[in-house]
Amino acid sequence: MSARSFRWTLTLLLVVLGLAVGYQATPWFVETLKRLLPEVANQPDTPSILDDRRFLATVRLALTVVGGLVGVILGSEIFHFVLNVQKQIESASTREKIALTVGGTFGVLLSVPFAVLFARYGAIGIPLTLVLVITFVYLSTVAVLSMKELRVMLPAVEGKEGVEEPRIKILDTNVIIDGRIADICRTGFIEGTIYVPGFVIDELQHIADSSDSLRRARGRRGLDILNQMQKERHLEVRTYDDRVDPNEPVDKRLVSLARSINGVIVTNDFNLNKVAELEGVPVLNVNELANALKPVVLPGEEMRVHIIKEGNQPNQGVGYMDDGTMIVVEGGREYIGQDVDVMVTSVLQTVAGKMIFASLKAQDGETGEWTEASSLRMPTARLRRRR
Repeated sequence: MSARSFRWTLTLLLVVLGLAVGYQATPWFVETLKRLLPEVANQPDTPSILDDRRFLATVRLALTVVGGLVGVILGSEIFHFVLNVQKQIESASTREKIALTVGGTFGVLLSVPFAVLFARYGAIGIPLTLVLVITFVYLSTVAVLSMKELRVMLPAVEGKEGVEEPRIKILDTNVIIDGRIADICRTGFIEGTIYVPGFVIDELQHIADSSDSLRRARGRRGLDILNQMQKERHLEVRTYDDRVDPNEPVDKRLVSLARSINGVIVTNDFNLNKVAELEGVPVLNVNELANALKPVVLPGEEMRVHIIKEGNQPNQGVGYMDDGTMIVVEGGREYIGQDVDVMVTSVLQTVAGKMIFASLKAQDGETGEWTEASSLRMPTARLRRRR
């Protein structure tokens, strides 16, 4: 059955039910009026309007119409409620669906004896039974969710033995502001559910409301990135925030949350990366991914570099590759602002990335022997400055 068919069927049934209830409620309504207006109902010499057939027919018609209208309104509200529940169920994981089914069944079964007992109290027993059913269903669902053995059962439920679902990826504030995570998700390299904790969104909003213009721009950029990612793929938000202490720092809450839901933290924060590794929580670092994707340069390769500034050591020039890798050129200081041909001498891997060390190559067909000078290999031939 489609959603539209379900809506029309539900509305029709509730309208029919409302019409029937309104039609049958006429005697009760008239008796209520008689109790509220005894001076009108108990006049012996004057016929009471409450006993007039035309009045009764009018009241019956009015109550029937009101019952039908109430059925239409209830049908629309119940349909939207069911639709929201459907979306929540579809976005829930297999573990949560199993917990809801098993917990709901046990909760209802546990409530049956109490419902029979409360039935003796008449109308008061109905709300008591409803409260008890909701309480038992909630407690049973939480109890099933807390079972660690349920995670072992999931591969068999999915139909592929030994294959686990991708872990939930938890985004931190810095990686959202950085923005590269949106491009990575767009390429499909990150599998599974992407989760954005509520306290991360609150921190982004706090940064976006900062009086400092730079922080305010960073916060707004982060919120724009989240909105863009939400349009391209579904992001799960604030679902598991109740599993962490709201008084802890954000980084501590991220680590605790990842441990409680067996998730993975996605970040570009070096300190958070180290803390999570110490706590035994897996981390996906965007900076490490970017460094791994940089082109491999080996000693002896030749390349062309644009020298833009001088280096820290005398006679050094500094240039950059297209991906931002720094190239330190020995003897390149006097070529600032020019393109020169260099030969790679060594590659240094640092925490921030790679650094390439190179030396000037003989230009315009000049060649010369390389001599050892101050522990650096320098060409003996004099290089003419390119004009």
